[in-house]
Amino acid sequence: MSDHVEEIQPGDAIVPGKPVTVNRYGPLARLNHWVTATSLILLAISGLALFWPGLFFLTGLFGGGQNTRAFHPWIGVLLFVSFFVFFFQLWRANLPSRVDIVWLSRIRDVLGGHEERLPELGKYNAGQKFIFWAMTGLILLLIVSGIGIWDQYFAGYFSITARRIAVLVHSIAAVLIICVFILHVYAAIWTRGTLRAMTRGTVTGGWAWRHHRKWLRELAGQRKTRPAK
Repeated sequence: MSDHVEEIQPGDAIVPGKPVTVNRYGPLARLNHWVTATSLILLAISGLALFWPGLFFLTGLFGGGQNTRAFHPWIGVLLFVSFFVFFFQLWRANLPSRVDIVWLSRIRDVLGGHEERLPELGKYNAGQKFIFWAMTGLILLLIVSGIGIWDQYFAGYFSITARRIAVLVHSIAAVLIICVFILHVYAAIWTRGTLRAMTRGTVTGGWAWRHHRKWLRELAGQRKTRPAK
């Protein structure tokens, strides 16, 4: 765990104006994010439809049970590729740092809205980093276990025991990633101004000052500014 994490990424910049805005995510990062989110939602719906008989009616959204079974693994491949394009853009900024321990120790202030009592943060706080690394690990588990139960292409490569274990791992990882996704959506809605970052690619200067002051100071210190459009 380090005191210094590479916070600034290509495209991050302060845009002077009234009000000041800050570029937080470029078009490629936003595209990866929404493709990943859409893929995960489709996987959750199709996976639950195949897993639980009471939800089998959801296969109608995909044209029936056979189509759902055929589409589900390919959507998983899309999720894996999209997320890891996103991963290689953001992993450095999500490395743990010592300030994350302080942030976690003051979680009551986070939930209570007393952010003036928190240390200055870089581009991501400990909660955001948890979501990032949890998604990384769970998507890896899902793709590996998914290959083990993808009968159309890989049935002959795994024993019955291995496939049973893969089904168990896949199911547990799926439930966990749905929980993490719900937590991510809740946090994005709860922290006002966050959704703007993934729709417009920018946040207000006030939002950056309140939530990620260290990142904003570093942008200003390195004179990462762009003219207003």
